[in-house]
Amino acid sequence: MDGNIVGLAAVLLIFGIPFGAMYTFYLVRKLRTEERLAALARGAQIPMQPELPEAARSRRAGILLVTGALGYIATFALIGRVESDALIAAAFGIVPLAVGLGFFLDSALIRRDEKAAA
Repeated sequence: MDGNIVGLAAVLLIFGIPFGAMYTFYLVRKLRTEERLAALARGAQIPMQPELPEAARSRRAGILLVTGALGYIATFALIGRVESDALIAAAFGIVPLAVGLGFFLDSALIRRDEKAAA
């Protein structure tokens, strides 16, 4: 029973956290829908929220990925001052950093195409 509880906890967390997040997202979305339907049934005017343009979505994803990656790299770089093996983990922050930079590039290309079409 030495490492069995650790393995069980790891499996439960790996599958439990995403499932919990999806279920919470589902409940929030369901409540919003029910609230809108109830307001429409009473005859209230509900303004529709405009959807973000594609360039704004790419820019938002780029910002989130780049800042998350920089925070990840900085965290493991600080830990690496004490434990040198942590610098290997910091190198994995390059992956979301590169994806975030790709989103920024996508956003810039979309804006350039929109200006060229106008």
